[in-house]
Amino acid sequence: MGSVASYFGQLCGKEKKQEEERHLRANDRPFNLSYHYANNAIKTSKYNIFTFLPLNLFEQFRRLANAYFLFLFILQLIPQISSLSWFTTAVPLILVLAITAVKDASDDINRHKSDNQVNNRRVNVLIDGENEKWMNVQVGDIIKLENNQFVTADLLLLSSSEPLNLVYVETAELDGETNLKVKQALTVTGDMGDMRCEPPNNRLDKFKGSLTLDGQTYALDNDKVLLRGCTLRNTEWCFGLVIFGGPDTKLMQNSGKTTFKRTSIDHLMNVLVLCIFGFLASMCTVLAIGNAIWEVNEGSVFTVFLPRESGAGAGLSAFLSFWSYVIILNTVVPISLYVSVEIIRLGNSFYIDWDRKMYYPKSDTPAQARTTTLNEELGQIKYIFSDKTGTLTQNIMTFNKCSINGKAYGEQNCKTEKVDFSWNQLADPKFVFHDHSLVETVREGNPEAQAFFRLLALCHTVMPEEKKEGELFYQAQSPDEGALVTAARNFGFVFRSRTPESITVIEMGKQVTYELLAVLDFNNVRKRMSVIGERDPEGKLTLFCKGADTIIYERLHPSCNKLMEVTTGHLNVSDYAGDGLRTLVLAYKDLDKGYMDEWKKRHHEASTAIDGREERLDELYEEIEKDMLLLGATAVEDKLQEGVPQTIEQLAKADIKIWVLTGDKQETAENIGYSCNMLREEMKDVFIVAANTAEGVKEELHTIIHFTSCPQAFALENNLQLELLRTACMCQTVICCRVTPLQKAQVVQVVKKYKQAVTLAIGDGANDVSMIKAAHIGVGISGQEGMQAVLSSDYSFAQFRYLQRLLLVHGRWSYLRMCKFLRYFFYKNFTFTFVHFWYAFFCGFSAQTVYDEWYITLYNLIYTALPVLGMSLFDQDVNDRWSFQYPQLYSPGQLNQYFNKKAFVRCMIHSCYSSLVLLFIPWAAMHDTVRDDGKDIADYQSFALLAQTCLLVVVSIQLCLDTHYWTAVNQFFVWGSLAAYFAITFTMYSNGMFLIFTSSFPFIGTARNSLNQPNVWLTILLTSLLCTLPVVAFRFILTQLRPTINDKVQKEVVPTPAPRRPPARRISTRRSGYAFSHSQGYGDLVTSRRFLLKRPIKSRPVLYIQTDSPLAQNQPQHYRTITEEAEEAQSP
Repeated sequence: MGSVASYFGQLCGKEKKQEEERHLRANDRPFNLSYHYANNAIKTSKYNIFTFLPLNLFEQFRRLANAYFLFLFILQLIPQISSLSWFTTAVPLILVLAITAVKDASDDINRHKSDNQVNNRRVNVLIDGENEKWMNVQVGDIIKLENNQFVTADLLLLSSSEPLNLVYVETAELDGETNLKVKQALTVTGDMGDMRCEPPNNRLDKFKGSLTLDGQTYALDNDKVLLRGCTLRNTEWCFGLVIFGGPDTKLMQNSGKTTFKRTSIDHLMNVLVLCIFGFLASMCTVLAIGNAIWEVNEGSVFTVFLPRESGAGAGLSAFLSFWSYVIILNTVVPISLYVSVEIIRLGNSFYIDWDRKMYYPKSDTPAQARTTTLNEELGQIKYIFSDKTGTLTQNIMTFNKCSINGKAYGEQNCKTEKVDFSWNQLADPKFVFHDHSLVETVREGNPEAQAFFRLLALCHTVMPEEKKEGELFYQAQSPDEGALVTAARNFGFVFRSRTPESITVIEMGKQVTYELLAVLDFNNVRKRMSVIGERDPEGKLTLFCKGADTIIYERLHPSCNKLMEVTTGHLNVSDYAGDGLRTLVLAYKDLDKGYMDEWKKRHHEASTAIDGREERLDELYEEIEKDMLLLGATAVEDKLQEGVPQTIEQLAKADIKIWVLTGDKQETAENIGYSCNMLREEMKDVFIVAANTAEGVKEELHTIIHFTSCPQAFALENNLQLELLRTACMCQTVICCRVTPLQKAQVVQVVKKYKQAVTLAIGDGANDVSMIKAAHIGVGISGQEGMQAVLSSDYSFAQFRYLQRLLLVHGRWSYLRMCKFLRYFFYKNFTFTFVHFWYAFFCGFSAQTVYDEWYITLYNLIYTALPVLGMSLFDQDVNDRWSFQYPQLYSPGQLNQYFNKKAFVRCMIHSCYSSLVLLFIPWAAMHDTVRDDGKDIADYQSFALLAQTCLLVVVSIQLCLDTHYWTAVNQFFVWGSLAAYFAITFTMYSNGMFLIFTSSFPFIGTARNSLNQPNVWLTILLTSLLCTLPVVAFRFILTQLRPTINDKVQKEVVPTPAPRRPPARRISTRRSGYAFSHSQGYGDLVTSRRFLLKRPIKSRPVLYIQTDSPLAQNQPQHYRTITEEAEEAQSP
């Protein structure tokens, strides 16, 4: 029963004492066990054989609907209250509980199997030299791992079979990336001392610890740790010290539940269910009062054959009647509603997974619905927040232009002959450059040009791989770095190899080795990286730095002012304009050897500190990175993905607001805005918010008209958030540049907080994760920056252009289907229930049911379940082609028109009318009616059969009226359900069933005696006509007087729109920009004897087989609006 105690202990808030610091000794189990650290056994399962039934039932009855029906079932067991048999509620409740329990049990059995498989794996523990089960490994044990083995726990790497204690690991289970990472042990960890480190946490990219050995303290960071979930690759063996085990490992710390997202329809449903409960209580109160009045006025007449118990009066009768009607009218909240909703969502998720038009063959990537609970929300998106790099662009970089010592190089004229790099045997044959003058300048020995490419060859974290002599492959952290190092390689400065202490470069055919003294790594705040190298044998110390222009300019020596102006002119005016080039500024600084020795001591002290390590290192970096000399600037091109302009144009026609949130510079963001049709030439009033103070930002926000760019951190302050939102909502286009990952999430949260609109965030990198999690719906693009965004997303695919199909087709259909389902479901159940309400006035408010008990039991489970599911899974108002052709069809979802509180009230009114017809027409038809042979058929059982048959026929006809798109499955479900009703009815009302179960099937012979009479069928026809004709008439009149966008589209005979010539490409004079990726660099990896390896990118097949598609031809898709066509038709 330990699991039960643990479970309820968690519910009561019982938690273990918070660990502040972990202290351990190698292979000293008694010492380590004294701290009661968790062992390495994991438990992801929720139940065992004893706790499954109580815990699962407890969890299921925490849901309001299940608890409500359990309460009804208990009421039905009280004879004084219930006029219905217990099985009318028990059968549906048990069925739903059983289905859910079987699903939960299946999932938990799989978790048990997985846990047992993992816990029983074997690993070599050095305490006794034998293989030990994973579950028995303790913190402080030293274990030996071999190649291709999974890492047992979170380990401190001690040594390995590779030179310099290197280890290669694959981290796919942690971050989704399949490229190999490199770790390296301290050289002193052959002998172990005391170790202290941070307590267990879920930060995969951070680790702080220290190792004390012989009075010397050594810093421990994330690059010396192997995390559980990794796999050892290309390494014969390694030894590691267990730091965290089992539930304390970072993998398990990250396996907690993510924030559960609920749709706006879910929130509305919660409100409506509460309202329905209130309405149910009101109806029961009215009927209870009616019962009391009837008992006082009429009840005494019936006491002769219905004697009252002693002391029972009108008050007690009314009280019991109230609870009796709670049981009878419970179908206003049917338990099958929640099961049906989940089935519909699951089915619509499969449609997304199976959509071949969202499959990207180049990377063999299909679309994926990673959640099944948000599909209908895709049809209500009002705001899209998009990253730029890798989302709108391809994130495949090519070195395009550069500025060296005030002179611009690089031409994009493809007619110019390509530069011949055959003089360089190590050049990359795929590299293309058209400016011959730059090669001549470098080969002539120009010192500035050679220093420029020397910096590019040294200042990076790229890892070289040389499989054959002269065949170099670069594994880069980002495409930008790969492009720049490849450019240096082709211009004669070939980065050849590196060790943790040195970098070897082939400079114009001569091999030169630089001693690597320090790498000042990139982070979000610094936006730059530097390398300090010493050239052998000269002994000259130089700091090489590259970074964003605004950051580097602030740290230049005053003597560079004139050169800085010229370089800025190249960036701003004409050389790098119009194509969204990503720019980078290069600088260097010669260092004094004495100062460098003193700085390195302080650097070592800061790097070994556990507290405030990052802050102390940042201060040292700021100190040395100043008074640098400017070399020039680079520009790399990142082209747009295919179909991006057309997709944005389509989404804009659907009245979806698209905001681009990027870390790039203003000029780059603005040029991309023009390239992808977000900004157009007719937008004359382009306004830029670029003030550096809160007051300045506020003043500029007040005067904005069309476009806001670069709302700095000031605009996200509390007192300016509303100003930012007010201004941005008046704009046609919003582009936010220079934003950090946190600010991306803040922008999304501001819109969510103040606008009653559904938001979607889309990105491809780790810097987009916070934005994706903050939005109502997160979409990840599997691109060049790993899988972090995909792993955090709700939906994923490979190309931005698939977003229009996800929203305009799948999202709109899902929303339409869910709304139709809810409207129809409430209609059929309110109609069913209201008949009982009206009938109470004819049965003395005695809680007598109108229908047979078995009909009540099977109404929602069998008779009406499949037809509504068929409509909710297959219905379409228009096909996918018309959905693209008329993106305005998307707007009703944004306005929540298909299902809201008004629509719910209309369903109730419709149900009220139908219930009156369904009660009084059969009642009038059966009153004083005789059979053809003169016998009386005006009995209760015949009336019940007629009423329930009319109800089923009417709701089936209503379903047919609501269905726009008929399939064989729909037909089968509708006719099959009616056939099942008559088959079950004749069976249950047969003599055989009565003889076997006399008390359960009292309606003997009713079906064959009633349904063979013509007047009964005439009554069914009349009732059906009276219920459906007003609906048809009302819809026809509404379509004529107030047609919706769907009505207009369905009436149109749509001609194929004539293709228009795409607009000429805009030649801009705006400045381009560049920003680093918002993720930690690999500087520490480089200096600590670790090598970064990536698998080569596989070749990709042709994307488009169908060549006549506008997207395949990269042509804009132009569609005529309905209003345009109407005007053309009216014009002479």
